[in-house]
Amino acid sequence: MEKERKLIIAGNWKMNKTVAEALSLVQGIKRELASVKEVDVVVCPPFTALSEVSKAVLESSIRLGAQNMSEHNFGAYTGEICAGMLKEFSVRYVILGHSERRQFQVESDELINKKALAAHAASLKPILCVGETLAERESGRMESVLATQMRGSLAGFNKEQMEETVIAYEPVWAIGTGKTATAQQAQETHAFLRGLLGKLFDDSVARRVRIQYGGSVKAANARELMSQPDVDGALVGGASLDDRVFADIVRNSI
Repeated sequence: MEKERKLIIAGNWKMNKTVAEALSLVQGIKRELASVKEVDVVVCPPFTALSEVSKAVLESSIRLGAQNMSEHNFGAYTGEICAGMLKEFSVRYVILGHSERRQFQVESDELINKKALAAHAASLKPILCVGETLAERESGRMESVLATQMRGSLAGFNKEQMEETVIAYEPVWAIGTGKTATAQQAQETHAFLRGLLGKLFDDSVARRVRIQYGGSVKAANARELMSQPDVDGALVGGASLDDRVFADIVRNSI
């Protein structure tokens, strides 16, 4: 059964790859996925490699994403990168609210919301991350935690902005640990998130929004995860640093 939402698989390279290594990786991904059109493929290198990777994907179907951005525009914000700078490199997507930034940079839902609204103002598409810790899941607070993150991060969105946003559900306990939510767990949580979007907006919007799964996605589990009715792709971490492994995940998702 074909889904009404096109799958989107994004590779989050995190703080890895020099410019030369990034170029080598993206050229490999281009070769491996040259004939794949059924999936939206996004690569998210570190800021330092955006310029060269942007040139490398120019004539391909691969889209460019950034791993973060400031809520501010140009100005006196030392060390920050704004939407206008990303647009210069033809960036289409930007990852916001990743659990590592929520943890290490103590980013709040309010801050993530400001960044997401700034992204939309610049016609960038946020890949907005939400997810619970193992303690939150085991104590039965998963749904309340996710609802709080969604409501806070999506505050002030209109329907059009919501439809141009990708939600990435990443159970914190499954990121880089080798643990993966079962396909059933992923489906149940994605269905909950889609139901929540229906309450925050309406059912029509909820049906259109793509919800990715992130957390130790591999070629071996991609097909089962992506076959779930409410799982619309993957946000891939470590496995996106190898062109063949990443390509296998994409191919196995179709």
